[in-house]
Amino acid sequence: MSYLSGFGNEHATEAVKGALPEGRNSPQRVPFGLYAEQLSGTAFTAPRRENRRSWLYRMRPSAGHTPFVPYAQGLLRSGPFNEVDASPNRLRWDPPKLPAGGVDFVDGLVTYAGNGDAASGTGVGIHMYLATRSMVDRVFYDADGELLIVPQSGRVRFFTEMGVLDLAPGDVGVIPRGVRFRAELLDGSAIGYICENYGAVFRLPELGPIGANGLANVRDFLTPVAAFEDVDRETEIIQKFQGKLWSCKLDHSPLDVVAWHGNYAPYKYDLARFNTINTVSFDHPDPSIFTVLTSPSDTPGTANCDFVIFPPRWMVAENTFRPPWFHRNVMSEFMGLVTGAYDAKEGGGFAPGGGSLHNCMSAHGPDKASYQKAVEVPLAPHKIENTLAFMFETRAVIRPTRYAMETSLLQSDYDACWSQFEKAKLPKQG
Repeated sequence: MSYLSGFGNEHATEAVKGALPEGRNSPQRVPFGLYAEQLSGTAFTAPRRENRRSWLYRMRPSAGHTPFVPYAQGLLRSGPFNEVDASPNRLRWDPPKLPAGGVDFVDGLVTYAGNGDAASGTGVGIHMYLATRSMVDRVFYDADGELLIVPQSGRVRFFTEMGVLDLAPGDVGVIPRGVRFRAELLDGSAIGYICENYGAVFRLPELGPIGANGLANVRDFLTPVAAFEDVDRETEIIQKFQGKLWSCKLDHSPLDVVAWHGNYAPYKYDLARFNTINTVSFDHPDPSIFTVLTSPSDTPGTANCDFVIFPPRWMVAENTFRPPWFHRNVMSEFMGLVTGAYDAKEGGGFAPGGGSLHNCMSAHGPDKASYQKAVEVPLAPHKIENTLAFMFETRAVIRPTRYAMETSLLQSDYDACWSQFEKAKLPKQG
């Protein structure tokens, strides 16, 4: 596939030469009789550095559709998350199994947890997609938030209004709020994680004392070039609006944008390009050094959501406990595992496709096996390889859904991984 590079850049792309108007966003006559439409991801008056909008030049206005009617929710939920009480307990889930029969991306959405409220524009929803067939003659868009997609198994082609994103395990992709797309399975089935961000759009974190280079680089983010389909066949549009799914019909495919320009568009990123920062002396920095993307809140330095990864990296610290230490955190953390093993949970139980939730101030850290290995191993330089874990970290308590608390995937013995630590032996006093 062809892509344009750069994060948050102003791009201009056309699938048919001459389709982009010259010099004016909405001229009296758009080339080829196309229709000009602005897609705004922020308020018109947002500061220039934060403003996100694109102009689309399409074969038909997107306004031409039948009324929306309710669509079955399945296991998809949205904020406010109030089905069950928030839990202070450490929670962990086994990997899910693919559903029987043909289930596409939309019908295979399962919500595990979330916080905030789509109506007020704060918080996140945390979902998994479990798909066994491609979407056919239907498209989806989310009016509640942008979708950060983390594939765990199986490649997925997202044919969006603005071009095509191919995502494989090891990639992440973001589809902005309101952008329509169809998900096509390239390997017959697919499983992955989704962070539905109701808050400020994801952006690169500030680098502070790190300086101008490091972490994710702007040029490594890829945005699709314009691509469209000219299909006159009944197509269903499903949208998520205020936490509910709605459906309507068209007599054509709405993926008919021939050209576009702007800075509000889908994008992808290969996590192997992340430039990991770490200590070269002793101790190790906070996990915030692994932040790929951040959605800021109204409190400076405290995120609505951070997307953090734990990729292959060198460990060289001297006289240091190298895995994540025992800690309690004001932020709440949902973790997932794409591949391999996580270096704080080598004792088993945290498998690719699984998840864990450690809410605000819940004590957590390495299991007994990881701890014992870390305090006994000779501290030579060591590279952690064949692993990719990630974390959705957010300032608000993450509330699980009823499904997440009642599914057989929930591990009833998770607390046991911290039950075998011996009491420290102090010298006799006096």
